[in-house]
Amino acid sequence: MKKPFVTKQKIEEIVKTYPTPFHIYDEKGIRENARRLNKAFSWNKGYKEYFAVKATPTPGILKILKEEGCGVDCSSLTELMMSEACGFTGSDIMFSSNVTPDEDFLLARKLNANINLDDFTHIDVLDKLCGIPKTICCRYNPGGKFAIANQIMDNPGDAKYGMTKEQMIEAYKILMQKGAEEFGIHSFLASNTISNEYYPELARILFELAVELNEKTGAKIKFINLSGGIGVPYRPNEPENDIEVIGEGVRKAYEEVLVPAGMGDVAIYTELGRFMLAPYGHLIAKAVREKNIYKNYIGLDACAANLMRPAIYGAYHHITVLGKENEPCEYKYDITGGLCENNDKFAVDRMLPKIDLGDYICIHDTGAHGFSMGYNYNGKLRSAEILLKEDGSTELLRRAETPDDYFATFDFTHIFD
Repeated sequence: MKKPFVTKQKIEEIVKTYPTPFHIYDEKGIRENARRLNKAFSWNKGYKEYFAVKATPTPGILKILKEEGCGVDCSSLTELMMSEACGFTGSDIMFSSNVTPDEDFLLARKLNANINLDDFTHIDVLDKLCGIPKTICCRYNPGGKFAIANQIMDNPGDAKYGMTKEQMIEAYKILMQKGAEEFGIHSFLASNTISNEYYPELARILFELAVELNEKTGAKIKFINLSGGIGVPYRPNEPENDIEVIGEGVRKAYEEVLVPAGMGDVAIYTELGRFMLAPYGHLIAKAVREKNIYKNYIGLDACAANLMRPAIYGAYHHITVLGKENEPCEYKYDITGGLCENNDKFAVDRMLPKIDLGDYICIHDTGAHGFSMGYNYNGKLRSAEILLKEDGSTELLRRAETPDDYFATFDFTHIFD
């Protein structure tokens, strides 16, 4: 059973200052997880985690990860700007984008970030804009279906990302002609995998590609970025990934493929947004309405604008009724928000303890792709983000939006002149 990292008593204390709904993050859990990851890959001298900013674009969180030795993976102009403001510079930034605007490339080049080219045509775009840097990365898409032990994990052939092997070979040759001296390889083949075999299998594919690229182009491979894909167990009965086992599996593939090829100095990078943050965030909301028709509904003061994943993916997020952790789950509810959309449901037919109006509801595993996917449909305002610090105190990372924020981009004077 999933256990919240906050108690009802703690939430009752917090809401005296910050009303629900809000996302709250566990600093202790974040730091401990980052240290486990770094230890698991400490066998590789050049290892670095580039946290996927898209997962949790919150400066207070980025600051914690920076202190734990992480870099950042950015995919847009504003993510680059935020990362620069948080003190990330140069090779601490990985820029992985697609359909990339000129201004994004220009800022990434100005910051001397590691640029990861998603498409073969981006070579000429980048060259004409600002020249090819001495270190450059290309994103690989092997096509087809990706499977482990005959189990299909995902379908890269349908993904819009990356280059074919033939394009990778040609890209490296052209980039060397344009002045590139060191190269990276990047690939993402499956999302949210609960399997200790995914990363080692991906690593072996990329290690073998690195050897082939080196042999056919003479390119110096500086790093291999395994990107994301290591998932978290959203359901209580799901097994957890063992990051130590995963790190050892990647090391074994490294020793078997890269070292014999004379490439034992290649650095390993990762971009683990979900694994790094998801379990260390909760969405806290209050039960404010109850409706009983053909089903029993509990309405929260949060909605899909605060957490989209259940609405758009049908994703499962575990729910705890704070203060009733030990009560039997004998009541069947749909847990809903107030959007004018029928998919605005955090849970459907979920067995829970009896919920009374005023109860605080903890929705688990929202630390990644939670707040960051929020939006303003129906004029809903984004919630606050709060850090539960290691000493038990709290810090406001981002205040809740107000109607003034919502209306800030309108010029009513001009409209109604």
